[in-house]
Amino acid sequence: MLDVRRLRLLRELARRGTIAAVAEALAFSPSAVSQQLAVLEREAGLPLLERTGRRVRLTPAGQNLVRHAEAVLERLEQADADLAEARGGLAGALRIGAFPTAIRAIVPAALVALARRHPGLEPMVSETDPAAVAHALRAGDLDVALIHEYDFVPAPPEPGLATRPLYRESMYLAAPAESAAGAAAVPGGRAPDQGAVLRAHADAPWITATHGTLCHAMALRACQAAGFTPRIRHRVDEFPTVLALVAAGQGVAVVPQLGVGEPVGPAVSLTRLLMERRTQVAFRSGAAAHPAVAAFAAALRAAVPPELATPASPA
Repeated sequence: MLDVRRLRLLRELARRGTIAAVAEALAFSPSAVSQQLAVLEREAGLPLLERTGRRVRLTPAGQNLVRHAEAVLERLEQADADLAEARGGLAGALRIGAFPTAIRAIVPAALVALARRHPGLEPMVSETDPAAVAHALRAGDLDVALIHEYDFVPAPPEPGLATRPLYRESMYLAAPAESAAGAAAVPGGRAPDQGAVLRAHADAPWITATHGTLCHAMALRACQAAGFTPRIRHRVDEFPTVLALVAAGQGVAVVPQLGVGEPVGPAVSLTRLLMERRTQVAFRSGAAAHPAVAAFAAALRAAVPPELATPASPA
């Protein structure tokens, strides 16, 4: 009989690529992971891994077993959801991951509503970059999370995860007011030509998020689509800080609607772009019906500001 815990290790190896990465993510030693995978190979009765120097890769049999493992783990999530429903009365920890703008603008109101309806739940929020959410959910470090994608950085499908749309945001080019006079714009602040708006600042210093984040990739690809590579001066993740740097004449930046927050003042000019940021609720496949996950998702929907366009959610 195959052991589910070892199947989970094999699935993580398929996603993370190295035994060391699996060990770090799941709080094991590399030798313990290797030993457990060796036991799984004996249980399977044929090789699941091919070792090439210091690296390993899955054999065709190992890849096929990972596909079965995904189905098994999804059914276990469904079973856990059924048991939670049967117990009645939500209680215990709910581990939530979210990015900074959502934590500031959406999550607090959702937590208030959740506490009123389910006082036994203990939500635990961790700031988590969307790029790290998939691994954290699969490893069991999070139960539910908010992720986002951009027009130039679509979110790839993640095995073992499911998502539901939550809201959409407009994107803006933020520039020092004195440098924005020549940017292409129309009444209402909407850009007739996104490429023209960005190219108007091709020679300016740029402020982006830190390397490796989706926000950094979005800014870089949007500029490249407009025909230039931005000259990055500052790398900052918090959008209020980004806008403060723009106001100080330190560069230009692309910011989402929720990142603008309070009125920015006369020192910053905002030009709306023809691109969006879309936020989704993510959880492990099979966990959609878990009462705690469903309750938090419902509270999030109720907390979305009315000015944001909210796409229809599938049943």
